Amino acid sequence: MADDCLFCRIASGEIPADIVHTDDEVVVFRDVNPQAPTHVLAIPRRHVASAHELGPDDGELLAALFNALRATADAEGLADGYRIVTNIGPAAGQSVEHLHLHLLGGRRLSWPPG
Repeated sequence: MADDCLFCRIASGEIPADIVHTDDEVVVFRDVNPQAPTHVLAIPRRHVASAHELGPDDGELLAALFNALRATADAEGLADGYRIVTNIGPAAGQSVEHLHLHLLGGRRLSWPPG
């Protein structure tokens, strides 16, 4: 845990969030600035700055993140489809230096994004 990291503090329960899923590896909570009817963030409990820092030993963490997102999509009724996005670095729109995957759904999503 990084003491100055907003998402580490959410994962530890120090800062409240609208949590929709939690397990030993992952916390999923609603985005405070939703861009779709369903917009949640999945974060690892362990501090990882971005997907760029992941390596060959992080397969179990990635599986845990995607399993949590699948369970959340099912619980939110997103059978018609949803999008999972992660941003890496400020130029791509990453505003918190802690790996987080956005799950967006509940409306038609256009392509290309942004």
